[in-house]
Amino acid sequence: MEKVLIFGHKNPDTDTITSAIVYADLKSKLGQNVEPVRLGEINGETKFALDYFKAELPRLVEHVSAETKTVILVDHNERQQSANDIDKVRVLEVIDHHRIANFETSDPLYYRAEPVGCTATILNKMYKEKGIEVEKNIAGLMLSAIISDSLLFKSPTCTEEDVEAARELAEIAGVDAEKYGLEMLKAGADLSDKSVEELISLDAKEFNIGASKVEVAQVNTVDANDVLKHQEDLERSISKVIDEKGLDLFMFVVTDILTNDSTALALGKRAQSVEDAYNVKLENNTAVLKGVVSRKKQIVPVLTEAMSK
Repeated sequence: MEKVLIFGHKNPDTDTITSAIVYADLKSKLGQNVEPVRLGEINGETKFALDYFKAELPRLVEHVSAETKTVILVDHNERQQSANDIDKVRVLEVIDHHRIANFETSDPLYYRAEPVGCTATILNKMYKEKGIEVEKNIAGLMLSAIISDSLLFKSPTCTEEDVEAARELAEIAGVDAEKYGLEMLKAGADLSDKSVEELISLDAKEFNIGASKVEVAQVNTVDANDVLKHQEDLERSISKVIDEKGLDLFMFVVTDILTNDSTALALGKRAQSVEDAYNVKLENNTAVLKGVVSRKKQIVPVLTEAMSK
């Protein structure tokens, strides 16, 4: 049986990486030949989680079709966020918690998408459904993903199901979710060693909104000024990305994990859509978005509505 590769989106975050590892663990225990891989470099937060729970970093794969004919997608479905050669392989399954867009297959598949805050919350259910016990390190990885995606349960994307799963998993992993979670988030918020190019690509996703091409990049920090003091260089790099990709809008979101507010830096011919979406005025291309922390729930849907008018 040919090996099936399991992976999440480009510019992977903690949910993407850990969900690939976790689902590969479940599939392997069910007797299937799978391997978790990644499509990009990991961030400091994800490294902290992998190191803490002694998990091996999945290897980097640039062309999945060179290795397999079949893949499983976790934590994403939109083709522009997936492997560059995704059209050359067969997608067997999707496990996701995002909107469904730009996705179609020639064959039937198992597709599981639930309106929860994290892919790991769905995977936790799947272990139970299959009657497979969750090991300590796997529980820790799933907990890390939920904490990351929910910003320690403060994001509006966080549901009761996520909180319940996190409590369960923290007990199995033998950690205090609040204490461990804050340490993990702070590890991810340390951006001192990142270049400007890394900052705008660490957690960036591309979306098609109507006829417009939009990229939304997000970083977490404990002080937005530490990032925005490089605004001139950031704008230079963002403008280059806009030209290279033919983007209509690049929105760089700097989220303060202590205040739960974000500062948006918006460039492109549709930058005014940010003003329309949030009823703010961009000053020097930036605006503070009070209480905005979630790209999935507070940015993409709000932008979509504004750009559709």
